[in-house]
Amino acid sequence: MRPFLRVVASGILVCTCGVLSSPLVAARAQAPQSRTSASRLTPQEIETFLLKARIGSTRSAGGGVTDSQRATLTDDTLTHDAQIQTVDVSKARFEAGAASEVNFRDSYRYNIAAYRLSRLLGMDNVPVSVDRRVDGKPAAVTWWIDDVAMTEKERVAKKTMGPQPLRTSSQLQMMQVFDELIQNKDRNPGNIVWTSDWKLWLIDHTRAFRTGKELANPDDLKRCDRVFLTQLRQLTPKALNDATDKVLSPFEREALLARRDLLVRHFDGRIALVGESNVLFDPLTW
Repeated sequence: MRPFLRVVASGILVCTCGVLSSPLVAARAQAPQSRTSASRLTPQEIETFLLKARIGSTRSAGGGVTDSQRATLTDDTLTHDAQIQTVDVSKARFEAGAASEVNFRDSYRYNIAAYRLSRLLGMDNVPVSVDRRVDGKPAAVTWWIDDVAMTEKERVAKKTMGPQPLRTSSQLQMMQVFDELIQNKDRNPGNIVWTSDWKLWLIDHTRAFRTGKELANPDDLKRCDRVFLTQLRQLTPKALNDATDKVLSPFEREALLARRDLLVRHFDGRIALVGESNVLFDPLTW
């Protein structure tokens, strides 16, 4: 298994929903000092920390529309920040110009679902998120990513693809594949972040997991990680149910599996058309 993440004491991440810009400079000075190296923690150990550590000082995560909070957690061995989101809103119709939709849902549960699903599919660039009650409310408590260098908005403004443009391009392509699978309605340049090692992190999924059974932009899906496609092909209803119990509804899981089938069919068709070597690439060193 690939290393889950790289953590340094000076890092930050602004995890906010619906953000088009990110106060990264201000946040860099606020990062907590870890009393032990978090870089060696497994995802399971991080989950335990997020579930059990004491929640200390809490402040606004800034910039979002869901009143997400940034909290400092400690278990007396490790001190690290987390994002806390409790949003859980349903509307028959949501009006937001071109982004308007019926059967609108904005829920903390989808951060947890995105993390669990990503691990099923061999991804390690969705931060660990757990289901925990905070101040009596159900919440997603999510690991605050460290060592962030820029948002996608800033990368585009700088017109850079980093030292390995093909790797950068492949990560962006996998983001599109994952967002089609989870039918993410809120991916924007503020919730795509890059750490200093040019690893792409996908954050804030509170408006994902819609119940549509069609792909939104299949023509944009040109390439795919070979292992991801294998894992996607082998994803069973039972495995999905076990991983997303209580955070996805049966209708949301049914729609996700329908989109999975379309993604597999899409890439099988592209392989037949242009050849496997032009479609599949070896697993990314995320």
